[in-house]
Amino acid sequence: MRSGSDLLGVLLDGRYRIDSTIAYGGMSTVYRGIDLRLDRPIAIKVMDPRFANDPAFLSRFELEARSVARLSHAGLVAVYDQGSDDGHVFLVMDLIEGGTLRDLLRERGALSVPVAFSVLEPVLAALATAHRAGLVHRDVKPENILIAHDGAVKIADFGLVRALAEAGVTAGSMILGTAAYLSPEQVSAGSSDARSDVYSAGVLLYEMLTGAPPYSGDTALAVAYQHVNTDTTAPSRHVPNLPPELDDLVLRATRRDPGARFRDAGEMLAEVQELRRWLHVVPVRVPTPHRPAEQRSPDAPTIAVNHTRAMATELFTPGSTQQPEQPPVESDFQAQRRRARRSVAVWIVVVLLLASAVGVGGWWLGSGRFTAVPRLTGLPRSTAEQLLSEAHLQGVQLDGYDDTAPPAQVLAAEPVAGSKVTRGSTVKLTVSLGRPIVPPIAAGTPASAVQQQLSAMTLQPKGTSGAYNDTVPEGTLLTLVPPAGTVVDVGTAVQVTLSLGPVPVPVPDVLGRTVADATAALDSVGLKVGATSEVSSRTVAGGSVAATDPQPGATARRGSPVTLQVSNALTVPELSGSAPEKAIADLTAAGFAPTTGAAVFDARVDAGAVAGTVPAAGTLVDPANRQVQVVVSTAVTVPNLRGQTVAAARSQLAARGLQTTVRQLVPYDGSVVIGQDAEPGTRVPPGSAVVITALP
Repeated sequence: MRSGSDLLGVLLDGRYRIDSTIAYGGMSTVYRGIDLRLDRPIAIKVMDPRFANDPAFLSRFELEARSVARLSHAGLVAVYDQGSDDGHVFLVMDLIEGGTLRDLLRERGALSVPVAFSVLEPVLAALATAHRAGLVHRDVKPENILIAHDGAVKIADFGLVRALAEAGVTAGSMILGTAAYLSPEQVSAGSSDARSDVYSAGVLLYEMLTGAPPYSGDTALAVAYQHVNTDTTAPSRHVPNLPPELDDLVLRATRRDPGARFRDAGEMLAEVQELRRWLHVVPVRVPTPHRPAEQRSPDAPTIAVNHTRAMATELFTPGSTQQPEQPPVESDFQAQRRRARRSVAVWIVVVLLLASAVGVGGWWLGSGRFTAVPRLTGLPRSTAEQLLSEAHLQGVQLDGYDDTAPPAQVLAAEPVAGSKVTRGSTVKLTVSLGRPIVPPIAAGTPASAVQQQLSAMTLQPKGTSGAYNDTVPEGTLLTLVPPAGTVVDVGTAVQVTLSLGPVPVPVPDVLGRTVADATAALDSVGLKVGATSEVSSRTVAGGSVAATDPQPGATARRGSPVTLQVSNALTVPELSGSAPEKAIADLTAAGFAPTTGAAVFDARVDAGAVAGTVPAAGTLVDPANRQVQVVVSTAVTVPNLRGQTVAAARSQLAARGLQTTVRQLVPYDGSVVIGQDAEPGTRVPPGSAVVITALP
């Protein structure tokens, strides 16, 4: 069986090649490798060789690996395979390029509230998925929180602690699960459930906010004892100005009584998300820590306990055993002299007290009320605040970004070190926030607000010509380069791309179309109908589009409105041949003001019927001038006279107002009409003469 660096180059299960070491600890080593079958990079966790021959561990390890492999969540490190080869028990997982939360805490110390939330939420979301499936992690700690290069946060090592515990590994005096994050029930009874993970998540949040876990000690047992017997303190005791809601969140999650905590990670996640909205905490990209190529995971706390020693002194006055002598009897002279000496002594005391008061006052007015500003630059903020307190000065914190100074280090002090100031004065401390981060500015933010937010982070906005976008308003933020969440140097130029609004499109020609057709045509190119108005037109029928604004062929931004001018013209209907009464009724119903004009001869229409209108049928009329004249025909229709007697023919023509001319050899009214010069059905003017031919 090989171990350590001897495994480099080894092929496990004929498939997984070990290439290099990522990290190692007391129970396992994590290697970078490759799955030769699928040709993809992987992470391989190989357990310590002492577990390889333990059947109980192997059984539990396989069961837990299968359970975790069934989980699917972006916040969980995916488990691909597990097995045992040549005495090496291994787990094949997704390779996360980046570092751990422990690396980030070592680099930066306490994290900002947005970064802490952006780490905690995916951790709780992943734990919530496991809790719903009945799985408990049991070892939530910064070493098991991985941060990828893209800022993604994932949790690893699900089920490993349970496999070790149920295999009896604790018999070797090993506390399973890092002591700084163990729940009280894990320490006292060895039991755990979803609320144990909630406790560890609360400790994790405490450390992210303050830079250190809530308990420390010389040994793991000393730390574990505090979890059982001591309540967690509020983070704001160590980090002033933290919102009290964060204290409440941490304290509820870390209650010693499991029943007083959140029921599971899902309930805690809901509270965190509600708190984020309440505090207006904007999500940020989690910075990627710079992790060494090979790293050992700490197995025990390293924070030492400070000891103090008290001292006391006893003051006492020894008694005297000698009896006092009896005072002699004094004379009047001696009594008077004694009183005089007493008066002199009193005055001497008064003079001395006055002199002392004058001296103290002079010292105070001269130099006693002043103090010197201590040297603070380069010190941690907490140390600087302690020195100011000892110098009887007040500190006011100002934040500043710096490319080299770690967070919470004093960058400058005003007044400068050595300055003589009065006691109680205020000293301004500029404290490092570390390197600036490109802020998360939402698309659609006005350009002025973008510039303000970048300038507040010491970054220089660099404008561009912009780009078209159908959803982001014109003149507002479209993109930032580098993107939000990127850690950059002070004064870095950030390329700001502003939206030019939607892409321009040509306005289609909808003149002469109905409003419905015009609307459909505009929609098809991404435009919409804005206002509509009526306009008089002599060329476009009423109800159809007479004009648009912008005009057809002009360009307009996609989504912008187009005004339609709709013709309100009235079209004179065709009424020829109608009865005058019906014609007048039809015109009135169509919105006209009809009148009757002079009768005219129209050979197309019988007498008394409508010959036409003025204006003529089909004419477009302005509603402001709606008068239409109805013209009646005077034409007379010639009847069929053939076969009738001359007298009968003359009578019919006379009834129609026509004259009769008879052609016959012998004038005789009883003769039969054999011909007529105006054929039957012909329309002639009133009073016209019709020539008939009769025999004999």
